[in-house]
Amino acid sequence: MSAKNSISRRSFVALSAVAATAFAPEKARAQESVRLGGPVFESYNSPEEWTKAVKALGYSAAYCPVGADAGDALIAEYKQAAHEADITIAEVGAWSNPIDPDSKKRAAAIDKCKTQLELAEKIGARCCVNISGSLNPEKWDSHHPKNLRSATLNLIIKTTREIIDAVNPQVTYFTLETMPWAIPDSTESYMTLLERMKRDRFAAHYDPVNIINSPRRYYNNAKIISDAFSAFGNQIRSCHAKDIKMSDAFTVHLDEVRPGLGNLDYGVFLKELSRYPDAPLMLEHLPNAEEYKQAADYVRAKADEVGVALHG
Repeated sequence: MSAKNSISRRSFVALSAVAATAFAPEKARAQESVRLGGPVFESYNSPEEWTKAVKALGYSAAYCPVGADAGDALIAEYKQAAHEADITIAEVGAWSNPIDPDSKKRAAAIDKCKTQLELAEKIGARCCVNISGSLNPEKWDSHHPKNLRSATLNLIIKTTREIIDAVNPQVTYFTLETMPWAIPDSTESYMTLLERMKRDRFAAHYDPVNIINSPRRYYNNAKIISDAFSAFGNQIRSCHAKDIKMSDAFTVHLDEVRPGLGNLDYGVFLKELSRYPDAPLMLEHLPNAEEYKQAADYVRAKADEVGVALHG
């Protein structure tokens, strides 16, 4: 990004100082703990079966259990069931490319974002999440030489405003997941988005693994995580739980791995997240239920090691 469109260091510091109080806390600080969640592999045919399956996994947070094609009555039933079971519906995915260079694909992606944001609003999810997208015509979530340019930042802001304004949510928020090769690719670039978006219902979604894209960040990830939480505060609506491992392959090669198999400082991640107990930690990208169990076991053991309580 150019200096013209990048947030100044002074503005970044100032925004960081107030970010923790920018969004009103939703629970008393005495209840500091982390809500862990993930996918449900067991089939369910009713809200009651769904909440039972979530609780059986030891989760207190979950991904949205229904699609946008569910009727309003059924969506309301799942919302009520989640409330009664003390399950936070963390996020509704809107995975698509709203800056696709193909105009028809771009329009379809924007429509999907609006539809999914409406679903998040109806079911009371903490956020609707997507990535900003890519100008790569071949792969919607991949790198492209123009992804990080100031003109692309302007396009992302314009597109995101269009999505939020069309739905006008009052309960949920629209968020963009951090990415290694697309905006937002750092705490600073996310703060630029938050400053320039000028929409109350735009907030942050945090995945620290996605912005570890160099050896410097790989070995300095604890500070990166701490700085992000200091900057975003209660603007973080949901977090993803993964891990990352750097191999000896030349040149630099980084792989996403199961939590506990990489170098991410989960002690710092959990302690920082526990300061904002409403933001859930959601496991993702694992191939089967057994690996999710191993990931959850690791997170629970690490939380116990660093003295962080898990909700539920």
